[in-house]
Amino acid sequence: MRVLRIFTPAVTALALIALAAGYGQFGAVAALGDVARAFGHVVNGHSIAAQAGLSGAVLGGGLAILRLASLGGVYLASVADRWGRRRTLLTWSVVGLGATVFAALSPSYWWFVVIFALGRPFLSAAATVTQVAAAETEAGVHRAGALAVVTAGYGLGAGVNALTHSLLHGPHLFRVLFLTTAIPLVLVVIVARWVLESVTTTELIETASMGFGRIPADERQRFGIVMALIFMVSWVSAPASSYIYLYVENVRHLNHGVESAMIALAALTGFGGLLAGRFVADRWGRKPAVVVGVSEIALMAVLTYSGSTPAAVAGYLAGVFATGFLAPGGTAFTNELFSTKLRAQAAGWGIGAGVLGGAGSLMAFGLVEQASHGFELAALATSVFGLIAVGLTLGLPETRGIALSGTVGAALGSSGASSYL
Repeated sequence: MRVLRIFTPAVTALALIALAAGYGQFGAVAALGDVARAFGHVVNGHSIAAQAGLSGAVLGGGLAILRLASLGGVYLASVADRWGRRRTLLTWSVVGLGATVFAALSPSYWWFVVIFALGRPFLSAAATVTQVAAAETEAGVHRAGALAVVTAGYGLGAGVNALTHSLLHGPHLFRVLFLTTAIPLVLVVIVARWVLESVTTTELIETASMGFGRIPADERQRFGIVMALIFMVSWVSAPASSYIYLYVENVRHLNHGVESAMIALAALTGFGGLLAGRFVADRWGRKPAVVVGVSEIALMAVLTYSGSTPAAVAGYLAGVFATGFLAPGGTAFTNELFSTKLRAQAAGWGIGAGVLGGAGSLMAFGLVEQASHGFELAALATSVFGLIAVGLTLGLPETRGIALSGTVGAALGSSGASSYL
């Protein structure tokens, strides 16, 4: 019964919007190999440049630009403090998905990067606000579960995009893939009626008067630590997810049928990770869930690029499990650490920290790969930052069981919960 309690109309609607954002954002990752072949020149050899058609530095630079484009989401997410969560996430979802459809018209690789980048900040902001709204909609006892559902929605959207790409595999079929983004755009319009405003009107008025960029003095130290934590987690996880399809297709030459099976199986491992992560976050605490999740992501990234096809498949599946494991506790943790007047703005700045961490990591990964002519050293060089992330987590307070004042979830109440002001 407790599991079914999570699937309220409001949480389900948020999960479906997260699905749409995940589908739109993941297109560049899934289609990277096809985009490279469409606009590059494939020759014999073992490097990324030889087998994908574009060099590791060019591909890494393009991915980094897409990540950096999400910096616009820092401000866009904070708009939720003035417009409200509902209006913000619905507006940005429609704008971001609409812009992504036009990536199908790209005449060159760099034009593709620019056009896709236009929609990226809106989708980043929308995905982030769905997490904030989910955290605020539910009481503490159900919060991690609601966030697991929303995270599953985002992951499902990314997975459906990856499966669609496997069916539309070819140098120029990436255009069709991006045209299909119109489907989740329609989905957002349909489910909009079930999305609730998760913050009280009084709280919105107080928050709006604070202004963008103003961090309360009593929360500044915690704010800085959390941003550093998000930066490090993104640094570790970005190469593990962004290069995987390029790696298995163009370097390991994985059969397309096997690749499709791997993607389908990843949905199960990711779901298992969400269940396990929710259990640990609710029973043992948010901090243990974050420490275990980050550590496994770092280790599995090294395994994925260690040099064999079985290791790539096993590392990818275990990495998806780890990412799912981290999501419920991690998103609950970062939302529960801040007051309601700062939560959306902190989530927005979290986009920036994640973007900078991911962009720097992707560039570093590409440059190390190009210099060493192999993925192994590049994966190891980026994964060691997981140790810093673990250290930062241990320096923050445990937040399991708190109530988020001024929200719908706080009004519902939860036994034994304390209030965060």
